[in-house]
Amino acid sequence: MPEPAPPASLTGTAMDDGIAVAARAAMVARLGEAGDLAPGPVAEALLALPRQVLMPQAYVRRSAPDQTPPCWQLLDWSVPQDREELLRVLHSGDSVAVQHDGEPLLGRARGVRSGGAMTSMSSVMGMTAQLLQELDLRPGQRVLDVGTGAAVTAAVACRISGDAGVATIDRDGHVTAAAAKRLAELSYRPAVVTGDGEAGWPQRAPYDRVFVSFAMPRMPPALAEQLAPHGRLLATVSSGTPSWPGLAMITKTARGRVQGVLRAVEFGHRSGWGSRRLVLSAAFRERMATHEGVTADGRRPPPPDTARGFWLALGHLRPGLVRNFGAARMEIGAPEDDSWIRVSPDGEGTCTVTEFGPRAIWPEIEEIAARWRAAGEPATYRIEFDPDRSQRAVAGDGHSSLSWTLWDEGPLPGGEAR
Repeated sequence: MPEPAPPASLTGTAMDDGIAVAARAAMVARLGEAGDLAPGPVAEALLALPRQVLMPQAYVRRSAPDQTPPCWQLLDWSVPQDREELLRVLHSGDSVAVQHDGEPLLGRARGVRSGGAMTSMSSVMGMTAQLLQELDLRPGQRVLDVGTGAAVTAAVACRISGDAGVATIDRDGHVTAAAAKRLAELSYRPAVVTGDGEAGWPQRAPYDRVFVSFAMPRMPPALAEQLAPHGRLLATVSSGTPSWPGLAMITKTARGRVQGVLRAVEFGHRSGWGSRRLVLSAAFRERMATHEGVTADGRRPPPPDTARGFWLALGHLRPGLVRNFGAARMEIGAPEDDSWIRVSPDGEGTCTVTEFGPRAIWPEIEEIAARWRAAGEPATYRIEFDPDRSQRAVAGDGHSSLSWTLWDEGPLPGGEAR
């Protein structure tokens, strides 16, 4: 399929278009070198997708990460002096912020915004590329894209599967209005729906592929019900902490039985806007790094960062913990409990642990680590769907099993396990 031509109103000069093509090719090449993208339909779609058409405006932050109030500048492709920086933003591979405080995306004036928050964005391209490849899109499939955002996923699905079978849904009418217009400018006309993504869109069901671009605490039953036999659904599952995500793959057998696995991954989508999100403020990170606490030497080190199955279990079974990955040593905080730990290797195969606050974080880590080891150190958990629609993540069997319930609103305080 030839590359859609951007409308004249958006192209700028021929030189700008050539620079955009080169920037796109360089981005795809970097994704390939990083191991995030292999040759195939997804790579071809990303090479053919003029990102400046889907995101003719995008925000860049002009304030320090912890500065308040934050300050952003909206860049605009129609303004020649913005194009060079906008192309760098769109093709950097990082997430791209496209909406501030729920504003309309069409008819905006460029300029500076202060305070508030970014409410819609295009996700990090490495993660998006990996997930789209794992989704295994094919021509003629019916595809439901949940969480339209900048419509990158919808555009890729339209190119590979054909726009007649694609539906994309977002709860924000400003987002869907912009997506419908910009996809049409690429000659793609999928169904663009404003509504609750967790309810799916039964008008086009069943779907061969369902892609969810925000994290949720469990699989919405409606999405599983709208999956076709032999269908596949991908979604990030989160306990509210951004530190240890899981990727759920839900499939349906030829007889309609829903099955699922939850795999610990390094990166995942953020929770939907308005959902519970745990963060470590600058002041809290400073206390973790410098304040004194109760120190104990000779502790057995926790499982390494690469043992993601353990950290995924910890995040669900003992919710409320957040890792400061920017620290030189291990620092984990429970901001809602004003508690934290620091863990430093002592050079003799053991570690020194410093604890502060009322919550006993280190004993929690030791407890879950012991149970995770007894369960066989799983990296993947099966998702069990019970007749009452409850869902559990489970690894192992019998007394050595490790499991937890996936709750509608995230884990209950203190977790829940058997």
